[in-house]
Amino acid sequence: MIHKIGQVMLYVNDQEASAKFWTEKVGFVITSESAPTDGERWIEIAPTNDSATKFVLQDKVAVAKIQPEMNLGTPSILLYGENLDAMYEDFKSKGITVGDLIDVPNMGRVFNFADDENNYFAILQK
Repeated sequence: MIHKIGQVMLYVNDQEASAKFWTEKVGFVITSESAPTDGERWIEIAPTNDSATKFVLQDKVAVAKIQPEMNLGTPSILLYGENLDAMYEDFKSKGITVGDLIDVPNMGRVFNFADDENNYFAILQK
């Protein structure tokens, strides 16, 4: 029986640049990483060190060599947050591409943002 979501794999072209985006602009922390080797490298990030669910930044090329049949597109991920107005302005001031901050009936306030590889994510405040 599955009892929780542990990690979400994000397949990226440049792990270092992606880690820098998530940590320096979005405010995540690196919770774990493997040393660069000839094999597959991973970088685990999360909003905080004790977050239950984490993202793992995976190198698209390395994963494609191991499992060429995999779809390496970025999944659609909805993050939950607080103080969306302040976060929205902070993201804009850091040069992050953001969509409109909107109110969705029966859901809450939400906006989309893109990382440096043009993958889009959303943040919702219920």
